[in-house]
Amino acid sequence: MGNREALLEGAKHCLYEKGYARTTARDISTAAGTSLAAIGYHYRSTEALLNAALFQIMQEWGDEMSKALAADDLADAGPLERFEAVWVRIIESFQAHRALWAMQLEALTQSQHQTEVRDQLAGGLAAARLGLAELFDVSPIPATPAETVAVGTFHQALLTGVLTQWLIDPEQAPSAADLTAALRRMATTIAPAAP
Repeated sequence: MGNREALLEGAKHCLYEKGYARTTARDISTAAGTSLAAIGYHYRSTEALLNAALFQIMQEWGDEMSKALAADDLADAGPLERFEAVWVRIIESFQAHRALWAMQLEALTQSQHQTEVRDQLAGGLAAARLGLAELFDVSPIPATPAETVAVGTFHQALLTGVLTQWLIDPEQAPSAADLTAALRRMATTIAPAAP
């Protein structure tokens, strides 16, 4: 492995261990076993290296989540059963990959100060909305493009909210069963009364 790859791996390690804001150039060079000067030579700046590592982690995470959520055992599930089963998997991911999910939220705050991070997150968010719409919208009636975006946006908002609650207070955060019960209740209050 060359210095460029070692630096990327070292930065990824530091992001998991310390987060974006607390990782220094010295932390990365120590983790990578390289000199501080190697960062500037290969990546221009510590910020550029951290962004490259963050983007690679996000891509790896997205691939892993897609595989976990696209399992064949959901094919015959009804809408509520599918909703709950997917949320079980998402919440299990919160537990198994806490540092990664926390890093995702930290990246959101960094995006306010870094155009490159914001642009990368915006592209990922657009793709996530479409993926979530496809995952959750099992209606036999095809959705319009606007409806697809709306469904994906709803689920993305729910995911971000549940994640935030889970990271702050996992004991009080909603479970998949809680979310399903809430959805069932909301559906009964929205649905028109039977004749």
